[in-house]
Amino acid sequence: MQAYQIVPGRGIAGLERVRLDSREPGPGEVRVRVHAVSLNYRDLMIAQGRYLKTSGRPVVPASDGAGKVVAVGPGAERFRVGDRVLTSFFPRWIDGHPTLANSGVTLGASSDGVLGEEIVLHEDAFVPMPSHLDFVEASTLPCAAVTAWNAMFVAADLKPGQTVLLQGTGGVSIWALQLARAAGLRAVVTSSSDAKLARARELGAHATINYRTTVEWQEEALRLTDGVGVDLVLDVGGDDTLTRSLAAVRHAGTVAVVGGLSGMGGASLSPLALIGGGKRLVGIYVGSRKSAEDLYRFVETARTRPVIDRVFAFGQVREAYQHLAEGRHFGKVVIDVDA
Repeated sequence: MQAYQIVPGRGIAGLERVRLDSREPGPGEVRVRVHAVSLNYRDLMIAQGRYLKTSGRPVVPASDGAGKVVAVGPGAERFRVGDRVLTSFFPRWIDGHPTLANSGVTLGASSDGVLGEEIVLHEDAFVPMPSHLDFVEASTLPCAAVTAWNAMFVAADLKPGQTVLLQGTGGVSIWALQLARAAGLRAVVTSSSDAKLARARELGAHATINYRTTVEWQEEALRLTDGVGVDLVLDVGGDDTLTRSLAAVRHAGTVAVVGGLSGMGGASLSPLALIGGGKRLVGIYVGSRKSAEDLYRFVETARTRPVIDRVFAFGQVREAYQHLAEGRHFGKVVIDVDA
């Protein structure tokens, strides 16, 4: 089968198209024909050698794949040939809290991922696709949408009428905006692009802030909430945004850290920013298969479809990575493996 490999740290230019042996599924495994793969910022980090944990050897990248079951190994019972499935970001994390054992392996980093024509994994590593989505659309769910879901409805336990502030217009933030609208939440979106903010309003954002022209955007967030603060900030910026995120959130509110576009490890936070208002700072690292299943039922019931910025052919993987790296996308970047 055809696939891509990369040695973490060699950059986008290090992506190589290779031929790998196809194998039959073993006990409890299924083989899936991959039809679409979506990219996440973590895939750039892996290519650049900046990710939390990588294998140090050539690895098939990417975690988010949508495909169809083509073979079932002995003892596998969850799926049948022909079923449409999605990969689970953590193949071993089924339910409950994350542990070193269940979250120590991630697709496309510490183990081979999905950027190829086929993948063979234990049946526990797959989740049924929402029935109303095609493969390209569904491939956007496993990392970005599950992260947004866990931040808003698990960590912050948001309820209709509450307010979430979303940073930027990448995959996680736009999925969060769509989920917020479907769940009856108020969403405030920040971006440096007025054009992107206009699109966010079209998708249902109640308010938008251009953080280039309104540098102290946390003050605008307070103004928009009559001085109270938002219930949740979905922080994708990291070092450069955490202090403002804590200032923008209400007493007993939550800042969910889901990324570090401006860096991770250099932020300086005052403990009083947390203690004084009883605020919560929580890290969100995607989620379990159970969280994915809960999300997919919600998406299917709400008939929500993702915002896809651009779809690339299988022979354009480097171009897809470069497009993501340039940061001009709105929503998800997807690779159509069949194209």
